[in-house]
Amino acid sequence: MEETTIVIMLKDEETGFLDQELGSYSVPERAELIWSIYVKSNEVVLRLSCDRELEDWEYEAVFDYYDTEPVGALVDTIIEEEGHCDPVWIVGFPFIDDQDAMEEKLAKILQAHEKELCSVFDAIKDKEDDYREE
Repeated sequence: MEETTIVIMLKDEETGFLDQELGSYSVPERAELIWSIYVKSNEVVLRLSCDRELEDWEYEAVFDYYDTEPVGALVDTIIEEEGHCDPVWIVGFPFIDDQDAMEEKLAKILQAHEKELCSVFDAIKDKEDDYREE
């Protein structure tokens, strides 16, 4: 996989605009799992999603089977955010003003998220009938 560089911006609390670059970070793998990322009040707001489009029935199944604990152990908060085409989780943790430490933190979060998604997709592969609406 190709290494990706992401830029983390500071989001202005009053205007909602991204107005200051805080740093550029290399993500060697799994960058496609990042929906968005920014910092607000020294807290990183990272939205994680899936690396593929899901069928309608898979949407609820993924939320039902996704265990937030593996990622939750690495961050302060993790919550499900519905209303998107694919499942999204909002992850929050303090901004780290050290490039290497931030890259390591992001890599661990993405690795845990990918591992959990693989587990979920394996668990739901034969659950289509349980989630299809009649």
